[in-house]
Amino acid sequence: METTLLQDIIQFDRQATLLLNAQGSVWSDPLWQFLSGSVIWFVLCAAMAAYLFFRLGWRKALVAVGACILAFLLCENVSHLIKHGLERLRPCWDEEMLAAGLRVLEGKGHQFGFFSAHAANAAALAMCSLLCLRSDRSRQYTGYAWLAFTLAFLIGMSRVFVGKHFLGDVLIGFIAGLLFGWLSGLVGARLCALSMHR
Repeated sequence: METTLLQDIIQFDRQATLLLNAQGSVWSDPLWQFLSGSVIWFVLCAAMAAYLFFRLGWRKALVAVGACILAFLLCENVSHLIKHGLERLRPCWDEEMLAAGLRVLEGKGHQFGFFSAHAANAAALAMCSLLCLRSDRSRQYTGYAWLAFTLAFLIGMSRVFVGKHFLGDVLIGFIAGLLFGWLSGLVGARLCALSMHR
């Protein structure tokens, strides 16, 4: 029964991925490719660091950036270990997915894709930076939260639209990223709070 349930989940994941991937168009494809590419990370990290320094001051911002780097490294390394442990093919390497009409908008990359480091990193940076910002209890940062998590969601989903990840890879990536971002953010927020009293 457990095997049947797992097979049903995998089959649903494959069908959902194909359904979402098919929604791309000549108008939306460039956006998904940009969000899936490397340039977005330079823009995102630079903007996030600048905002942290602007809002927190250099001492707390350095702590916050360090916490974000920790979250990023956790996501990258755990994702790498699991990818090579489970060896689940990316959809762009899966012959059945390609035969079913999967659209691949960029290079295939490495063969294995569970879970998505893109999704995990984006979610982790959003969560960690927000917790560090909220160490300053005089502000709520609601606008920042909406922007950061919306961008993280779009970055993660872009991987489905370009054919690099199954939807399940992305969803588990979001969960892992939120967890690692929360843990790193708790440490960062605590250190930021301590730095205020020095």
